[in-house]
Amino acid sequence: MIETLRSTDTGRSILAGLIGHGVGPSLTPTMHELEGSRHGMRYIYRSIEFAGGEGSQEELASLLQMAQRLGFNGLNITFPAKQSVVPLLDELGPSAAMIGAVNTVVFTDDGATVGHNTDVTGFQACIDDGLGETACGHVVLVGSGGAGSAVAHALVMRGVTSLSLVDVDLEKSATLARSLHTTHGFTAERAQPEHLPQLLQRADGVVNATPFGMAHHPGSPFDTELLQPRHWVADVVYRPVDTVLLRAAEERGCLTVSGLGMAMHQAADAFEIFTGETADRVSMLDDLNALIEAESPHPRATMHR
Repeated sequence: MIETLRSTDTGRSILAGLIGHGVGPSLTPTMHELEGSRHGMRYIYRSIEFAGGEGSQEELASLLQMAQRLGFNGLNITFPAKQSVVPLLDELGPSAAMIGAVNTVVFTDDGATVGHNTDVTGFQACIDDGLGETACGHVVLVGSGGAGSAVAHALVMRGVTSLSLVDVDLEKSATLARSLHTTHGFTAERAQPEHLPQLLQRADGVVNATPFGMAHHPGSPFDTELLQPRHWVADVVYRPVDTVLLRAAEERGCLTVSGLGMAMHQAADAFEIFTGETADRVSMLDDLNALIEAESPHPRATMHR
């Protein structure tokens, strides 16, 4: 049961928002407001639609300036503005500088705008929860876009022995490989989807960082018959939580890690950046489970930490 916001809170006031395209259905506002309520805050979180079309850079700059003038504490940034927002900011935190993309902007007391990337830290925490003491080993990462870049850096920081970047767009995977080498001195191999049968023969784990599995991109990013029980399988998609890939992996006896944990940790990290308070991650995961369950016509098992 999702707890309701308390109307009698008299603590700090926090104003935050989410800028992006198609952000109306996002669960992020409710997650933040519920967590703020637990901390006794008057926490208001609003979605701000941003189409990202012609003249979008000027519109994005205007939205940032207006949010700062209106007293926002911070903003989350999503598609299609995670990279285009970078040159508009005064500073970048380590995670954002690492991958050249921002999903969290905080407005400091001295008027500066500082960008962070909680996609990186969110996936790193998620994979730590899911794998525990299990080593990553050799990982096949399917998708080298924005989510894939965050996942790749997180995997390298967790100590993968080798990493195969699989993408139909070789330029994307080349850009990501260069970023990994520049930042970490790590050399990743690049491959296209037709190489997956050979790659998975020697892989320990596989991560889906493509949209495949989402409601508007149904299916799996690759033939799930290639999975073996020794594989661990992670998916960044969390709506639905039980993607085609993860259901098939579970049926084949694989250890699975859903995208729900990444979504929660992203939000928790952003909450901590905006407020300076420690997020209750167990409760935030419970909230997210309940929100997902409420919008689903079919009951499912929830994820627990």
